[in-house]
Amino acid sequence: MRLSTVDGRAALVAGDGVIDVAGASDGRFGPDPMAVLEQWTAFRVWAANAVLPAAEPLAGRALDAPVPRPRQVFAIALNYPPHAAEAGYQPPADPLVFTKFPSCITGPDTTVELPGDRVDWEVELVAVIGVGGHRIAAGDAWEHVAGLTVGQDLSERGVQLLGTPPQFSLGKSFPGFGPTGPALVTPDEFADPGDLRLVTELNGTVVQKARTGEMIFGVPELIARLSAICPLLPGDLVFTGTPAGVGNRMSPPRYLGPDDVLVSRIEGIGELRTRFTRTLATA
Repeated sequence: MRLSTVDGRAALVAGDGVIDVAGASDGRFGPDPMAVLEQWTAFRVWAANAVLPAAEPLAGRALDAPVPRPRQVFAIALNYPPHAAEAGYQPPADPLVFTKFPSCITGPDTTVELPGDRVDWEVELVAVIGVGGHRIAAGDAWEHVAGLTVGQDLSERGVQLLGTPPQFSLGKSFPGFGPTGPALVTPDEFADPGDLRLVTELNGTVVQKARTGEMIFGVPELIARLSAICPLLPGDLVFTGTPAGVGNRMSPPRYLGPDDVLVSRIEGIGELRTRFTRTLATA
């Protein structure tokens, strides 16, 4: 199952078309995608058994962020050994966790204003929580995942690394710094949801390429570690970390500028397309 949002309404994605959830369920599930996630178990049962109408073409509309208003957004640093190495660190023994503030979340096809001159890219697999819980066992974690989506952890490195210790969350939470989408894809749609190919292209050139199976801490362990401390809530997002190939570790560093086009793909999910413009004032 593929679930997204169109014009603020929850929609099933079928091929190149969409099916409005509220209409198809005769109002059993409302149009708010966050309310659908609150009823995730019941919704999955309904979606698996419902006789659905034909999908309607998008007809000039666009898919929005599949989870537009998450209450908690967790993010993991240095979760791929090659990225830890390019950053000059040993692979961590425990997950390194920060947050992206929810106001940065945006959709899969968008334009982001650059707040400074050191904005960097980080493609990431994002796990979306469906069934919340506290102290979830790793062996049960996939039962709590509504689906997987593509994310970009855009980062203004000047702000991120400002001060001692640095302010990760602020530098990663400017408006539009959390592109997600194009859809939430349920784990059963993948032969192996723990091993998916990620690619980032900048203006048509591949800059990141890896598989999620290379992560130090996979989705089940991350959910177990996070929920051991914070109860997870329906619609929470877990940005699981980025592979090697980020701009600030290139020689010389390469940061995003006006008119750049960033395309982020994960197999079986789809792609994000993010364009950039310059603001009048810089951070």
